[in-house]
Amino acid sequence: MKKRVVITGLGVAAPNGVGIPTFTHALQNGISGIRHDAQLEELQFSCQIAGQPQISEELKSQYFTELELRGFNSTGILYGVIAGLEAWNNAGLPFNENPDWDSGAIFGSGTSGIDKFRESIYKIDELQVRRLGSTVVAQTMNSGVSAYLGGKIGLGNQVTTNSSACTTGAEAILMAYDRIQSGQAKRILAGSTSDSGPYIWGGFDALRVCSSKFNDKPEEGSRPMSATATGFVPGSGAGAFVIEDLETALERGATIFAEILGGNINSGGQRDGGTMTAPNSTAVQRCIKTAIENAGINPNEIDAINGHLTATTKDSLEIENWTKALGRNGADFPYINSLKSLTGHCLSASGSIESIATVLQLHEGFLFGNKNCSDLHPEIAALIDPSKVLLETIKINPKIIAKASFGFGDVNACILFKKFEN
Repeated sequence: MKKRVVITGLGVAAPNGVGIPTFTHALQNGISGIRHDAQLEELQFSCQIAGQPQISEELKSQYFTELELRGFNSTGILYGVIAGLEAWNNAGLPFNENPDWDSGAIFGSGTSGIDKFRESIYKIDELQVRRLGSTVVAQTMNSGVSAYLGGKIGLGNQVTTNSSACTTGAEAILMAYDRIQSGQAKRILAGSTSDSGPYIWGGFDALRVCSSKFNDKPEEGSRPMSATATGFVPGSGAGAFVIEDLETALERGATIFAEILGGNINSGGQRDGGTMTAPNSTAVQRCIKTAIENAGINPNEIDAINGHLTATTKDSLEIENWTKALGRNGADFPYINSLKSLTGHCLSASGSIESIATVLQLHEGFLFGNKNCSDLHPEIAALIDPSKVLLETIKINPKIIAKASFGFGDVNACILFKKFEN
């Protein structure tokens, strides 16, 4: 019999809140983490606003030793370690002197240490190879974040990093779910992170997919599902979960934040309308339908959706795909929201940070509002009742929320989270 899989720890470093209490407050009160970015203005980016976690030197010193911080220049690892260790502490788990063979980490990233790479390239070109330092490799290898976490905690099970564009975080959660359900681990620290800064965001600015008309009004710049959306606001950060089998969680008296019912990951193969940057709608709908089947529920049981919804021209297509996959539209459609209205698009960290928001809604009993969406796109209003796109946070008791992430390369992931009931 397959094991039930639950969430026993949460951690986050988001643009609008570092730490679960601050992030929860921001969600419930519609607090944005999008700010003007002087560096992007100086570099003449079209989009000069961004969402970036605010990390003080004091906070860094709580997670890294003075020696570790010497020559440290990897924001993705910084965010990932802060979120990951918060989740581990939140779950009430010990830091181990010997390897914990039952616990592992699957922690995704898009890149690692882009600023450290830049610093190193200049030194190499200036014939200063021997001045690179001993931590360049650890900071710039893609698996750096999971390696740092594995070492700090003493994880002895699988410790790895996945990478699948904007589906990375959701994929990490489902990979952890599969490993625990099959009995190969008792618990996995799962999540994802994304570096910040112009060397990550520049390519998107060049693609002209970023918001450029709200540089003087940062908090209004990210407008998912809005008729006046002009592209996404780049963001960064990390989200982390301790995912555990139910039996082990109950044995140790852990707080259970939610249950993972199941999910699905697929690709549209960049066929039938799908490209490197555009989705194959058949694949998106198939991913959602298969996730629901794997979760063993009926589409009518879904109370809310936390969408991918980036504030680009694809938002209305995403809503259309949801209506077809669920067989629900108009007033019958679930509530739907997009965290990107408050954080921007956190790229490889988006799926994990948004999943944290999804689980908090289940655990705390609320649904957060969509900021900057009072002018709902008419194509969306034609598909679903506008009342399903909340503008303000409401207190409600959702039982099941669907979370989806879609990424470059025509890749898709969908997870079904449920309020825990033993």
